[in-house]
Amino acid sequence: MGRALVADEVIQKRRPLRICHLAYSFYDNDNRVRRYAEALAEKGNDVEVLSLRRQGQAKTANAGGVRVFRIQRRAVTERRQVTYLLKLVWFFLQSVVMLGVRHLRHPYDVVHVHNVPDFLVFAGLVPKLMGARLILDIHDILPELYAGKFCSERDSFAFRILLWMEKLSCSFADHVIVANDLWHDKLIARTLNTEKCTTLLNYPDLRIFKPLPPGQRRRDGKFVMMYPGTLNHHQGLDIAIRAFALAKDRMPNAELHIYGEGPARPQLLTLVSECGLTNLVRIMDRLPLEEIAQAMAAADVGVVPKRADGFGNEAFSTKTLEFMACCVPVVVSRTMVDEHYFDDTLVSFFSPGSASDLANVIVRLYATRIGDAERIEAARQFVLRNSWQERVHEYLSLVDCLVQTSLDRPAVAK
Repeated sequence: MGRALVADEVIQKRRPLRICHLAYSFYDNDNRVRRYAEALAEKGNDVEVLSLRRQGQAKTANAGGVRVFRIQRRAVTERRQVTYLLKLVWFFLQSVVMLGVRHLRHPYDVVHVHNVPDFLVFAGLVPKLMGARLILDIHDILPELYAGKFCSERDSFAFRILLWMEKLSCSFADHVIVANDLWHDKLIARTLNTEKCTTLLNYPDLRIFKPLPPGQRRRDGKFVMMYPGTLNHHQGLDIAIRAFALAKDRMPNAELHIYGEGPARPQLLTLVSECGLTNLVRIMDRLPLEEIAQAMAAADVGVVPKRADGFGNEAFSTKTLEFMACCVPVVVSRTMVDEHYFDDTLVSFFSPGSASDLANVIVRLYATRIGDAERIEAARQFVLRNSWQERVHEYLSLVDCLVQTSLDRPAVAK
């Protein structure tokens, strides 16, 4: 808390900054980007975001004091590499033009670029040449993500190209933020020096993710398991559906609710039908952030069934922390990254990829219902120490440090 107060004092003494976040994602649902942007805006800074647009959305918006420019429409359905790449390249080209034009009109102090892809950081070329500082925020480590998404071998030409692009992108950025400690160590080993890289988890915002008041809890007698997020193969949702099929006869009135979008959705719908679970497993569209937080808080159990092969083994899921913040018990695949941050006092682990083990764990939770109160309270205390409210000063201090360093050096254009 003391460091946070010092950071606030430093930030209050300097002029408001002009900052742009660039993300190939939907700003409304990207809680990591939203937290950064809104935290900066709350400190009086001039904040803009360039992002994607869903069908029917306006091209511009003002949300939480942040100006949002939705510069490209996208449907998250790509299953072919070429289609995926072409959409990325078109977004990159539009970003280059818009960042350059807007910087020339009113210069940015910081451009914060979020991957995927890594090369999106080069869209900040004009601002960087004119003195702005560039942050590359690695939400997902791209070579491993690509290998998992398209079943590519790690010695393939594409994988080696992505490694090269990762190194080039990190070198071009003034600072790199990475989403977990495992990836931090990996980037340090193959790309960066320690001083240029900071780990910031996707910490939950406790203003959004919180328990439901007692009077608002469901009273329908159902036992609802829930997964909210992207529908990709590495997320292991087919494992969760098969586990539910094994366990349903031992769990009267139980349902599995899946919220999200992604390329695996058609296969998941087919699997639900094949398993005869149409009335018990519901796959629903993604909800706005505030609505999905309420749905999570109303669930009886959260499920994070990631595979432990390749990317999923090291990708930290913020859904775990968000369920904890909502005081909902969580069943988590025992992946490398989850064992790094959690133990059996915080979550219920199951063996990665094992539908039968997951089924046994959820049946136990069904039988105990509220019997996991001690674990739920331990998880709540853990989240209180690892929430956005407790960690926001780390990001604000980083931005302030980069700006101060920028003021100490002459810009190329100047």
